[in-house]
Amino acid sequence: MFLNLYCINNAFNKSSLSIEREKGMDLTLLSFGHGYTARALTPYLVNRGWKVFGTTRSKDKFSDIENSGAIPILWGSNELRSIIKDTQIILSSVSPKSNDDPVMQIYGADIKDNSSQIKWAGYLSTTGVYGDTRGEWVDESSPLKPSTKRGAARVMAENKWLEQKSLPIHIFRLGGIYGPTRNPLQKVLQGKAAKIIKPGQVFNRIHVQDIIQTLLASISRPKPHSIYNLCDDNPAPPQDIIAYAAKILNVNEPPTIRFEDANLSEMAKSFYEENKRVSNQLIKTELGIKLMYPDFKAGLKNLLKEIEG
Repeated sequence: MFLNLYCINNAFNKSSLSIEREKGMDLTLLSFGHGYTARALTPYLVNRGWKVFGTTRSKDKFSDIENSGAIPILWGSNELRSIIKDTQIILSSVSPKSNDDPVMQIYGADIKDNSSQIKWAGYLSTTGVYGDTRGEWVDESSPLKPSTKRGAARVMAENKWLEQKSLPIHIFRLGGIYGPTRNPLQKVLQGKAAKIIKPGQVFNRIHVQDIIQTLLASISRPKPHSIYNLCDDNPAPPQDIIAYAAKILNVNEPPTIRFEDANLSEMAKSFYEENKRVSNQLIKTELGIKLMYPDFKAGLKNLLKEIEG
């Protein structure tokens, strides 16, 4: 864990926002939709003296946000609009609607009015915007041809953010996120995993700590209106990940099921509708990222250590 903290903090060791602190201003991040990634990011900022505000639509989730180190803010409140006026950093992971981005729809004008003081903004999107390439490689310059409604909504949301020309927005297209409390090892141990076979199918994934180090590197070196793929080096068949999880746990492999016979939710099925390999070269060349977990084996080995205590 020490190595991980060192690598992540090293990505943030020369923040271009340090000038604001020298002027006596607090550094503040406003997280719209304070989900898994934002909660993992929060401690790294709080430990450096930042204030982090996380939005939620329900007061029932206040304690979860507080446990991450952030200050909960109710969506739709006047307090949230007030915070926008004083924030330097914005991160949004709010899922889009079919015809609009909720943040831009409700708070777009507030953000635009205060864009001169916002030093960095990030929108967490998905590699689903590229659609199905039948296993061929894509990069940030590839055409966007989403094959699902969710992917099409993400393209729309990206455009809504990019339309804010005065806002220093950065788009991050994420592969399948995994990390503590959210990984195949848990599914295998809980007996909820299966090796679902769809010939030729591959996915890119990304460990949450590699997302964090990339976000921090981007905050340190803003390049407004940049777009980055955030994924590992090794797009792999989903059944290989489950098999490897069982192997390092030293348990029997889960059953093998054909995709056609699998009892999947509509959302789970949608992941199998697209087959592509996603290049992450740009975060390496432009942000200097060296992935801590370049493939699923490295990531799962790390998570196994946490499970074993």
